Amino acid sequence: MPFERPAIIRPPSEWNSYYLPLTSGCSNNTCTFCDYYGSKLRVREIDEVKKEVDALALYAQHGICLPDIPRIAYAIARTWDGEKVFLQDGDALVYPFPKLKESLEYLNEKFPHLERVGIYATAQDVLRRSVEELRSLRELKLGIAYMGVESGDDEVLRKVGKGADYHQMVEAGRKLKEAGITSSITVILGLAGVEGSEKHAIETAKILSDIDPDYAGALTLTLVPSTPLYEEYQRGDFHLISPFKSLEELKMIIENSNFTDCFFSSMHASNYFSVRGRLPYDKERMIKELKDILAKEDPSLLRPEFLRGL
Repeated sequence: MPFERPAIIRPPSEWNSYYLPLTSGCSNNTCTFCDYYGSKLRVREIDEVKKEVDALALYAQHGICLPDIPRIAYAIARTWDGEKVFLQDGDALVYPFPKLKESLEYLNEKFPHLERVGIYATAQDVLRRSVEELRSLRELKLGIAYMGVESGDDEVLRKVGKGADYHQMVEAGRKLKEAGITSSITVILGLAGVEGSEKHAIETAKILSDIDPDYAGALTLTLVPSTPLYEEYQRGDFHLISPFKSLEELKMIIENSNFTDCFFSSMHASNYFSVRGRLPYDKERMIKELKDILAKEDPSLLRPEFLRGL
């Protein structure tokens, strides 16, 4: 089947990147909370990738648009500053290594002033690459990998079909660090529901500390219709935590974490309240901000539901 360009799903920090699809879908399509659940992974032909890079270079240099290039590519290119590229889709690091390396080499050839390339990666993607392979990608400006850890509780990871356990997640995070690739790790508040909330928070702080990433971000669970976790909720088998309980989890994660130097943020639109800072340096301030809002328990201080999103 012909490759279909995926919708743009990207980390907030890649807002000004050019989005270059290598794959569509996600190889780990069993996460019960995720919109990619049940999706079919499709791999784009390298010639098609190069064709888009050629078209992008032509547009950047001469403003020429080609009729057989999707309009969305030019819509993105119009506001692109030429500095960063984000490789789609849900885990583009699964792209066959020789083709991934060739894609990066071609990007660097056409855009020699490119500063950084970013990519989503699962722990499984990272673990199937050797440190030497990852280093060779780093030399081609693959500078940051975004990896969803979600929880440090192995029981939660198993229930949601994450496909990797605590130790594999830590090993993957450390391998990225050894290769010199910046790591950005995400976790999900509320993923264990009401019953597993405290253990989820404590174990998540522990796994983040063991990985010791450059960046860490907390999201709050947002149920996606048609996913298995949504259906569990509809049946009454999964109990969502309250907005203020999500902030309790966030506070516990920050309190119990031990980082060398990590920028930690809950600025994502799914969260009810945002804190950000460098840990451990800003730990006391961030905890105080959360304690203050928890003490007030004023819903008007939280992001309203209609403004929350993935």
